[in-house]
Amino acid sequence: MSTNNSQGTIDNLLHENRVFQPPKHGPGPWHLASMDEYRRLHRRSVENPEAFWAEEAERLAWFRRWDRVLEWNAPDAKWFGGGTLNACYNCVDRHVQAGHGEQTALVWEGEPVGPATSHEVSSSAYSREPQIRRLTYRALQQEVSRFANVLKGLGVGRGDVVTIYMPMVPELAVAMLACARIGAAHSVIFGGFAATAISERAIDAKSRVVVTSDGGNRRGEVLKLSRTVEEAVSLAASHGHSIADVVVLRHTAHEKPSERFRTGEVRHGARMHWWHDLAAGVSDACPCEAMDSEAMLFLLYTSGSTGKPKGIVHTTAGYLAFVQMTARLTFNLIPDCGQLFWCTADIGWITGHSYVLYGLLMNRVTTLMYEGAPNYPAQDRFWDIIERHRVTQFYTAPTAIRTFMKWGDELPAKHDLSSLRILGTVGEPINPEAWMWYHRHIGRDACPIVDTYWQTETGGHVCTPLPGAVPTKPGSCTVPMLGIDAVVVNEKGEVLPPDKGGLLAIRRPWPGMLRGVFGNRERFVSNYFGRLKDPATGTPYYFSADGARRDGDGYFWVMGRVDDVIKVSGHLLGTMEVESALVSHPAVAEAAVVGVPHEIKGNAIHAFVSLKPQWLKANARHADDSLKAELVGHVSKEVGALAKPDVIRFAEGLPKTRSGKIMRRLLRDVASGVEKITQDTTTLEDFSVVAKLREDDE
Repeated sequence: MSTNNSQGTIDNLLHENRVFQPPKHGPGPWHLASMDEYRRLHRRSVENPEAFWAEEAERLAWFRRWDRVLEWNAPDAKWFGGGTLNACYNCVDRHVQAGHGEQTALVWEGEPVGPATSHEVSSSAYSREPQIRRLTYRALQQEVSRFANVLKGLGVGRGDVVTIYMPMVPELAVAMLACARIGAAHSVIFGGFAATAISERAIDAKSRVVVTSDGGNRRGEVLKLSRTVEEAVSLAASHGHSIADVVVLRHTAHEKPSERFRTGEVRHGARMHWWHDLAAGVSDACPCEAMDSEAMLFLLYTSGSTGKPKGIVHTTAGYLAFVQMTARLTFNLIPDCGQLFWCTADIGWITGHSYVLYGLLMNRVTTLMYEGAPNYPAQDRFWDIIERHRVTQFYTAPTAIRTFMKWGDELPAKHDLSSLRILGTVGEPINPEAWMWYHRHIGRDACPIVDTYWQTETGGHVCTPLPGAVPTKPGSCTVPMLGIDAVVVNEKGEVLPPDKGGLLAIRRPWPGMLRGVFGNRERFVSNYFGRLKDPATGTPYYFSADGARRDGDGYFWVMGRVDDVIKVSGHLLGTMEVESALVSHPAVAEAAVVGVPHEIKGNAIHAFVSLKPQWLKANARHADDSLKAELVGHVSKEVGALAKPDVIRFAEGLPKTRSGKIMRRLLRDVASGVEKITQDTTTLEDFSVVAKLREDDE
């Protein structure tokens, strides 16, 4: 296919024609039950957005109703101006006041551990089972209020930023909601980051209070989080930033408190406190602060290929309005309908913020939190949890799904997964082969799959099927969310015809959109609103930095980050299409492709491929040159000769972020033979994977 690549179009090689109709019945009646209903509501939401979003905002509890729905001075948006409300009140207090205090808000399960030690701390607020805890809305309100008073006692107030570095435990949710309750913003950092990442985020946010845990559990080992925080405090001090207080939850209890530190002890200039010491005897009554609609609710840092991490700013009313709607519609959330929702993401990512915590609690549907790995103590851990807890909605990443495929079909087959009603994917485009495996082996051909497309910057889903209304196609995130005016354009901002790959943009503001990059106005404008404009008016569009195409049915197909697009012989190819073709081969568990400079073609395609050991064993095959040739031929057959990899390298694992995304920019360095990697690797889960690839190259 020939395209005008100078105009920012991307060649479309992958075609998927399978269509799956929505089931007639779901976990309760469908909020939207037909494609016609979706089209009607979507048209109304983009033609008359202020009326539409006013109706959605009415679902929130306000201390003072807004005066105006939107002020839009591109690229700056102010939503529900003049209104005041509180995020914690909307998630917790209003449910207690409405008589739902004894309903379970949160179920937590941890990894299996040995018998409790003599110095382990328990709380009467939880009904205890072995490594299972449940919090009702009333218990959550009490715990949040108590910790909110602890924070106030440390001098935290409106506008302050509290850094939180914790494992996936209920107290992580408690700490976030406590910040929101008193008007402080939270900055949650994934509990696997190193001290350098913590210190640079705390410095950027001007944060003077850090909340952490003594440790976290992962595959039977204890991650010593408080020690990492102490190192981060020292690093921050060396850069002239003083962290005043560190609050440490006693969770793993791998060290006796008396051997660790005493509350009030100063280390590296920060006072150290045990959470339970500070909370002892503190009142569990703490009023919710009335916050302006545009008051900052949280910072969440993302990293890029260059420069320091960006602190994405989300504000209170717009984020809450958008997330409660997207959670409700995408997952068909209905209170009092026996639903148990499990999102496997860590709360340290935006997925956890929106669809472990805020979106679920606002809709009064029980959310499940799991601390631990999917393969501990065995590789069927997730299916065991779904069976025992009777999970109804399950939301995970394509990377995890491909890993489950690699582990074998027999593992989910051993478990009763009949409670599941909706499946979801998040984090990156899902290849059709993984989509089909998920559909067959986890959904048992009965559950709709909501393939959700969104970003930290969007706050919530911007493209996704609505499970009772929208037919699905494997690999497509289908249609825009209500209120989202998404388009595929060229570099001039002109909307492209069907099946022309281009740049994915959003033309109008929406409530969940980021409000800025903390402390860096120029980066906010240039990164998100500096590239694409309305060709008629010059109004900037939000640019996602992703390539996409829209098919004849209006469905979106995300083709990968624009930075990852490979230009081969004058044609721009999306990485997702080549990777999908590779993964559709029965021997391949996972694949990533990158472009490497080539003197004739411009770029050569280098593919990194992880194989299924069970397939190799069953077929008496080896990872050799004959299999490489077979894979090259397979790609040529699936998407065309233009997409054939020039080089295929077998790898035991691929470099990924801690949220599961493949870090292709590191693979480009490996493929290009770069001697020293200078890019930001703070989000890399396991650097040894990169080291192993470089060793194999040598």
